[in-house]
Amino acid sequence: MASTETTTAAAKDGGDLAGLEAGLDALETVPQGRKPFRQTLTEKILPPVLAVALVLAVWQALVSFKVVDDPSKLPAPADVWNVVRDAWLQGELLGYIWTSVSRGLLGFCLALLIGTPLGLLVARVKFVRAALGPILSGLQSLPSVAWVPPAVIWLGLNNSMMYAVILLGAVPSIANGLVSGVDQVPPLFLRAGRTLGATGLKGTWHIVLPAALPGYVAGLKQGWAFSWRSLMAAEIIASFPDLGVGLGQLLENGRNASDMAMVFEAILLILIVGIAIDLLIFSPLERWVLRSRGLLVRN
Repeated sequence: MASTETTTAAAKDGGDLAGLEAGLDALETVPQGRKPFRQTLTEKILPPVLAVALVLAVWQALVSFKVVDDPSKLPAPADVWNVVRDAWLQGELLGYIWTSVSRGLLGFCLALLIGTPLGLLVARVKFVRAALGPILSGLQSLPSVAWVPPAVIWLGLNNSMMYAVILLGAVPSIANGLVSGVDQVPPLFLRAGRTLGATGLKGTWHIVLPAALPGYVAGLKQGWAFSWRSLMAAEIIASFPDLGVGLGQLLENGRNASDMAMVFEAILLILIVGIAIDLLIFSPLERWVLRSRGLLVRN
């Protein structure tokens, strides 16, 4: 009888433990499947649409109620739309966008190739960190527009000058982002890697870089922001016909012509391109990194 009761109790305890483990597994399991379109509409699409509609409504109200009664200072949204439509019909709009986007992406890729090994070197070599760490931090805080005059003097009014300004603006951010990510790698990971033979370049590739990926992605995102801002500053200041008309040049043309509709056109296009690059490239990359580490849970 005692043996039967002991067996029954053990079976009960085992069932309880199994149920507890199943419950914990269920808590850790990320639900799969697509969200219903209605949920996506209300959570992802509707909020930014309402925000844009609100901004347009306030903008139109400022014009309609004569809060700003000078059209040369604040054009109506319809006037800006007409300028954008005319540029599209004349086949110039995509040219403005492509000129700037192609420069920005190429400059960012060059900054990536330079900033990544530089960040690893600063993060892993103490002497290099002591020598270059403060300089990188100082360069990151330096406004990108400050590099335009010396770049023009050194390189002239050409695309090389544009890329130089982009590099000087973006490389420190990418390098510092990677340094921050490496600093946050748990020492246990490094010791485990050395135990398994992952030392030197092998350890950097298989242990350090994957563990530092969240900080590195944050640095890339900030590096793109600096690239885009640096490029706009260079295009505004260093205007030259042979360079083509990018978005920064379009903004400067609007200022020279005192055409606020063109100025607003350029500002909106710069903003839209920046948002589009973030949504198409960096946000999916950031979600992938977070999801791969179990830090992004779908509700």
